[in-house]
Amino acid sequence: MLNILILCTGNSARSILAEALFNFEGEGRVRAWSAGSKPAGAVNRHALSLLAAKGFDTSSFRSKSWDEFEGPDAPVMDAVITVCDSAASEACPVWPGAPVRAHWGLPDPAGVEPDDDARAAFEATFAALQRRVRAVLAEGRLDDPARLQAALNNAHAEG
Repeated sequence: MLNILILCTGNSARSILAEALFNFEGEGRVRAWSAGSKPAGAVNRHALSLLAAKGFDTSSFRSKSWDEFEGPDAPVMDAVITVCDSAASEACPVWPGAPVRAHWGLPDPAGVEPDDDARAAFEATFAALQRRVRAVLAEGRLDDPARLQAALNNAHAEG
């Protein structure tokens, strides 16, 4: 099983969507979690609404600190993906240690208003993440760190 941690600053939107997608699309081959360096404390309502509309069970999603994944009892991560948009001057968290790392910067849909525009922004973010997740999983054998790194990098370049 491949363990993936998706990080963003607030852990309320993009990282939650990526967690949901990796766990669903991975069909038992992947276990994904998400966390934030400064968690918002709640998952964005548009993220929850979008996931529910697409058939995801949203009951377990919560905005949480990456501190939960640092202790000795925490799962060992094979990959850490940041999804913050450094172009928008967001502070992207940096994960210590030796897992494969990738940066999939995407604009934050959580700050978009009014509601109709926010829904469209969340749909676009979901679609971009879904393309990337599917591209990674299509690579097949991801137990080799070099192949995993290449798959993560290629997925970002494609979508």
